[in-house]
Amino acid sequence: MKIAVVGCGALGSFYGAKLCQLGEQVHFLLRSDYEVVRQRGVSVRSPWGDFHVQPRCARTPEEIGPSDLALIGLKTTANDQLARLLPPLVGPKTAILTLQNGLGSEERLAALFPREQVVGGLAFVCLNRVEPGLIHHIDHGRIIIGEFRRAAQPRTHQIAEMFRRAGVPCDVTDNLAVSHWDKLAWNIPFNGLGVASSAGYDSVISGELKSSRHGPCLTTDLLLASPQWNKLVRELMAEVVHTAQKLGLPLGEEVIHQQIARTLTMGAYKPSTVLDFERGQPLELESMFAEPLRQAQNAKASTPRLAALVCLLANLNPRHSPIRR
Repeated sequence: MKIAVVGCGALGSFYGAKLCQLGEQVHFLLRSDYEVVRQRGVSVRSPWGDFHVQPRCARTPEEIGPSDLALIGLKTTANDQLARLLPPLVGPKTAILTLQNGLGSEERLAALFPREQVVGGLAFVCLNRVEPGLIHHIDHGRIIIGEFRRAAQPRTHQIAEMFRRAGVPCDVTDNLAVSHWDKLAWNIPFNGLGVASSAGYDSVISGELKSSRHGPCLTTDLLLASPQWNKLVRELMAEVVHTAQKLGLPLGEEVIHQQIARTLTMGAYKPSTVLDFERGQPLELESMFAEPLRQAQNAKASTPRLAALVCLLANLNPRHSPIRR
């Protein structure tokens, strides 16, 4: 299978490398990392086993051309680039799989290409890009994929089987929306509070910056170790579950316990939004926080903690971008 990986940060590089290790024809679309990856390949340090691969490298999508699978690992803050990057990679039979965080990515892709070509995915994984061409896989790694607003087709099961042959646990869902909200139950508290904690507990509660001085961001273990932060984590998770239920999605309270249990195995983990914040990069505010809040408000779900968090993150965003109304 000819696979184009768009967005070769930690996530895109890891899953692209796993497929390359399997023997698939994997092309990495690269910018700043191009020379390093072309010369040295990609190395992955992983509890599943360290490995090294040499993917094909390109600077432009035209160099790759139409592919069987376009795998999108871009941050959603770069989604305005999709209309430029994807058309050279997409033919009439190309499956477009997005593994991006939050809500709205499948809708954006369906506005650019026939909706039957769009596949959504969620990656439950802890990893970091240590340096160009070096990925540190810390824990987990399961993927869930599903069709955009329809039941899974044979193609989606074939993609899932390919990931499984590459050693990646991969499940197929007939209800992608449920899986999105399941992951939001982790992303919103741990990505959100990880950043917001730098402003202090009082700021998180009020949604307003109480001081111009910022402290350190709290890692996942510290958020769970502190009684007051642990309580906020659980309250945000409960609001996400409540919103999903108001939207008619079968998401139960057991999700909270499952997500907490998964997080306890991660150690002192810094989620992607925390790393972006510490590097002065824009936050995935729109897809991961603002759009879920809008859907909660439209569904008349009570989400005071989420509302305060969105206000605070908007003020903390290193490249202060307006929230879409």
